[in-house]
Amino acid sequence: MNGDLFSQESTPTDQEMAAGGNASSGYSYQPLAARMRPRNLEEYHGQSHILAPGKLLRRAIEADRIQSLIFYGPPGTGKTSLAQIIANQTKSRFERLSGVESNVADMRRVLASAANRLANSGATTLLFIDEIHRFNKAQQDVLLPDVENGTVRLIGATTHNPFFFVNSPLVSRSQIFELQPLNEPEIRELLGQALKDEERGLGHLKCQADEDALGHLATVADGDARKALNSLEIAALTTQPGKDGVIHITMEVAEECIQKKAVVYDGDEDAHYDTISAFIKSMRGSDPDATLYWLAKMIHAGEDPRFIARRIIIHAAEDVGLADPMALVLANAAFHAAEFIGWPEARIPIAEAAIYIACANKSNSVVKAIDSALGDVRSGKTLPVPDHLKDSHYSGAKQLGHGEGYKYSHDFPGHFVPQDYLGADKRFYEPTEQGVEKKIKARVDYWREHFLQPPSLARLNRQKRQQNLPEP
Repeated sequence: MNGDLFSQESTPTDQEMAAGGNASSGYSYQPLAARMRPRNLEEYHGQSHILAPGKLLRRAIEADRIQSLIFYGPPGTGKTSLAQIIANQTKSRFERLSGVESNVADMRRVLASAANRLANSGATTLLFIDEIHRFNKAQQDVLLPDVENGTVRLIGATTHNPFFFVNSPLVSRSQIFELQPLNEPEIRELLGQALKDEERGLGHLKCQADEDALGHLATVADGDARKALNSLEIAALTTQPGKDGVIHITMEVAEECIQKKAVVYDGDEDAHYDTISAFIKSMRGSDPDATLYWLAKMIHAGEDPRFIARRIIIHAAEDVGLADPMALVLANAAFHAAEFIGWPEARIPIAEAAIYIACANKSNSVVKAIDSALGDVRSGKTLPVPDHLKDSHYSGAKQLGHGEGYKYSHDFPGHFVPQDYLGADKRFYEPTEQGVEKKIKARVDYWREHFLQPPSLARLNRQKRQQNLPEP
């Protein structure tokens, strides 16, 4: 290969020409990710939750009923590509501004051109603003009149939640769509197409990639199609052909180009489930060190942070429960933090929650209680609501005896009064004496003693127990 990927030579190498096309192709020297941008909805990968046939956004595009939109999601999810497709589909002039580079003068120039275009030819303008959250309030306010009167169709793109980072007036005039990271099969398909495409991709090169290498690129890209394509291009352009003239992309090459080692971890098979199982069981077993190791393995392998956080939430409720109610609060906070900030910073709140839960007192009384109650209901032992507990707020309820005899707890000492709340003698919740639940157990035991016995007999039994005498 003549020169390298970063050389400033005016004459491109054969590999570069093959990868980038020629001057007439319109793709010269563009990165692979730019060349492989989808040209229509059929070529677009991912986002089936909003673009599958029959979904709202797809219907709006196909019917040319697009007004103002805001796309938000992580990098490489196709926000720019989707905006360009919408412009093509709706036959609109595509104008692009950057929230980082563009100023008010740039905005007024584009808006004035759009107004003239609409007045003179009736042609619409789609104004795409990348990183719209970086515009200050004054800049965003400049857009409002032209968005409101239909001079432009605005599509804003942001990696930040627009409800927090985009002005409310602009948000209220836009439909918000969240773009999700591409999954591994979607990225693998895109990589395969790039290897085969002779016009825009790497098809002119004699390039072969091992399946495990493509799988690694797809996994480690963490839903970012741009990152995966860029890594594939670097691999193709920096790997010397073999004696047969074929550029062979191995796992080693893939690891070098995406700068991340592979771990034995398959997002769809045994290693995935075994690792998450080990993680959960380590938390349940109160081993913070093992918990952190399995967590680190999942993070390194590119596991979705939301998946990990969801498992922590489940564990907090199922295995810690009322022994430490703060565990669920912290787990839920970690989930929202991870969703908000993403990798790599999400590792910190997730690890905080995992360590706390591993070290917390444990109780599975909650899951046992609800499963016991569900078992009763499913077995057909459905109980009628006692009359005194029935709704008494409507006219005619009194005639039916609904609510009659109900005792309002707050009218009694300790805000407690024994009365029948179930219509049967059943126990589903059996509190433990672990952590905070020990206090809960004392209160439950007190309540149950009074539920089942008249107050006088309850007092007598307490006295008997204190004197170690047999109860009647």
